[in-house]
This record gives sequence, structure tokens and C-alpha cells, in this order.
Amino acid sequence: MPNPDRPLRKLGFLTIGLFDPADPAAGHRSTLEIIELGEKLGFDSAWLRHRHLQFGISSPIAVMAAASQRTSRIELGTAVTPLGWENPLRLAEDLATVDVLSGGRINPGLSVGEPMNYDTVKHELYPDSADAEDFSYARVERLARLVAGEKVREFSGKQGVVEEFSNRVEPHSPGLRDRLWYGAASLKSAVWAGTNGFNLLSSSVIFPEEGQDPDFAQIQQSQIMAFREAAPAGQAARVSQGLVVIPTDSASNAQREKYQRYVDERTPRTKTPQGPKRVMFAQDLIGTSDQIAEQLYAHKGFQEVDEVAFALPFSFEHGDYVQILTDIAEKLGPALGWSAHRE
Repeated sequence: MPNPDRPLRKLGFLTIGLFDPADPAAGHRSTLEIIELGEKLGFDSAWLRHRHLQFGISSPIAVMAAASQRTSRIELGTAVTPLGWENPLRLAEDLATVDVLSGGRINPGLSVGEPMNYDTVKHELYPDSADAEDFSYARVERLARLVAGEKVREFSGKQGVVEEFSNRVEPHSPGLRDRLWYGAASLKSAVWAGTNGFNLLSSSVIFPEEGQDPDFAQIQQSQIMAFREAAPAGQAARVSQGLVVIPTDSASNAQREKYQRYVDERTPRTKTPQGPKRVMFAQDLIGTSDQIAEQLYAHKGFQEVDEVAFALPFSFEHGDYVQILTDIAEKLGPALGWSAHRE
């Protein structure tokens, strides 16, 4: 059980931002309204998934820019941006721009690796360099250096009458480097993130080590502990856990039935490791806030954190998200010792 003297410090939520391809604006407006609601309910952070060539948010940085102008306090993050699709220098410029506009509220979550279904898109994504692209940790290391303000080149100063040039990414946003997160699902990635000064996003997907017992919570706990052992900040290194939670306190009977069907359809995949990489999925937590809190208190991964970004289920309606977020803020959060931050 978590120490009662260490209540949940930060409460956030994560959304994929789905939309109808025939009317994409409506889905994006819904996402912005959900973020505004999150701030009103006192959430500490709102996080956006990053989806390419799907009917979810493909440009969370643009959405964060819009959200930053509708809100004043809530932190905004990505969980996660796959860097295989990005040019680190251009991404550093975009992130710093939105961070400046938001008043220093951006929390970029990142990952590396070959883009999903790379063979189907590499001819458009990298037509001249598809086989030479480096999708290793070096890509995120480069982004971190650029965000931190390290030199891009030696050239700087005035050229011509009015053109002024910099030798670093502009704008520079002090403090943004400290708010970079890495989405790690393996022990190797967790240790790397700690060693290299990133915060850790630990979600509902993990990869166990060879021979490790298939106990999701125990594996997640071991990864978080290894991260902190490797991190310069030690036990003070920030970790956010992201599980799917569906409180039903104020849900209608129809909503409860729909939510339960959703969980029942997804539960079989949580029983054993899946696929050649033996990926493991956490079980969705559904029930009253008191019931979910009891399950979280017994969860070894949750016992290691004091901040969370609970994931909203996919494919629900706007009204469902309003109900779930309201119950999280008004019921589940307080049951975990969290206090809302209201204006």
C-alpha cells in the first residue's frame, strides 16, 4: 500500500482525440473542450496520444497550441510522440514555440524506433533516405540537446541590413528540457531514460524480460525502480503511470453496460503476453471510484508513483468522457489523496 503520508500529487488524463473522417473538425473541437473541462475540474495535466495516418490526433503540438490559448493553468503533454516520424530540429522549434505561448506548460513525451508499418510509408516519409535513417536513442538525444539550447552551428549574427541569425534553436524556452519525458515499456528503455535525465512515462503496455513472471504490476514496478536507480535525481526522479480507469459513480445504466462491454472485449489480451515480442497489457480498471482506488492501492506499479495520467478509453462519446473525467476529479482523485487545483 502507498504510504498514507504520500498522497497522489498530480492527476492527469490522456486522450487519443478521435474524429469522424467526414467531419474531422468536430472531433478536434471535442478534444479541446475536454481539455478545458479538465482545467475546470482541477486536473494537473492533459496528455494527447499521437497517431499518424489514423483517425486520431496527428498533430498534437498544434492541438496543444490551441489548447494553450483556451486554458491558463493545466499542463499539456504528448504521450507519446514517435520520433521516427519527426525531424528533431524542426520538432524542437515547434515544442519551444508552444511552450513559450503556454507560459511553460508543455510536457513532451517521446519515443524512438522505426515508424509503425514503416514499409508502407517510407517512400513518402523519407523518399531519399529511408534506409539510412537512424531510429535509435541518438534521435531523442539530438532533440534534447536542441531543446536545451546547445549550438546548432557556429554561424550567428547579423547578415545584410535586418536579418539576425542565431546559432541555437529559437525560440529558446528555459526549463523545457527538464520537462521532456520518455515513454519506456522495457527495462532497457527505463534505465536509458533515467541515465539520460528524462522523466518516465510508464503506461498500460510493457515488455517483460526473458524468463520474467508475466505479472504486469510487478514488472512495471521493477522498471520504475530501475529507472530511479539510474536517474541522477534518484528517488525524486519523476514517473507518471498511465492506466485505463473507468469510474462509474455517476454513469447511467446504459453507460455502465457499454463500459463493461468495452472492458470485457479487451480483458482476454491481458491474460498472457501477446505476439513475438511478448507485449503485456494492463487490465482496464472499472467500477466505483472506491473500488478502483482499492485496486490501485494494491497495484505494485502504482505504489511507486505520486502522479498519474489515466488513459480515457478509445471510441467513447463526448458525454462519456465528461462523466468519466468528472468522476475521476470529484471521486477517484480524492480517494487517492489528491486535491483539485481550481482557479
